Amino acid sequence: MIGGAIGSALRYGMSTCIAEASHSTFPWGTLTVNVLGSLVIGLFTGLTGPDGPLLVSPVGRAFVTIGILGGFTTFSSFSLQTMLLLQDGQWVSAVGNVLSSVVLCLVAVGGGIALASVLAAKL
Repeated sequence: MIGGAIGSALRYGMSTCIAEASHSTFPWGTLTVNVLGSLVIGLFTGLTGPDGPLLVSPVGRAFVTIGILGGFTTFSSFSLQTMLLLQDGQWVSAVGNVLSSVVLCLVAVGGGIALASVLAAKL
């Protein structure tokens, strides 16, 4: 619960700042949070997994991955914002949001795992 509150507060702050800075109807804040959260979960999992260099208890891993990162990433917000774009007739933005979110988040998770491998070799 505490991890979720921390992640949600971080998501709100980051999404709000990015949305205000972008002056756009495209949900840049949500996309950024989802990509960053994907990168961090890949990095954390790679560093703390069974073969990783950092020993973190199952409770600690759940606190970070389910709590903080679960509260931080925003798939429900992504879905709602995409639907609102569709309802508003902004098909290009809606499709762009879906494609960029899926592709960038998958790349970010892979990048986090790859970064964890590099860091693990140095630890």
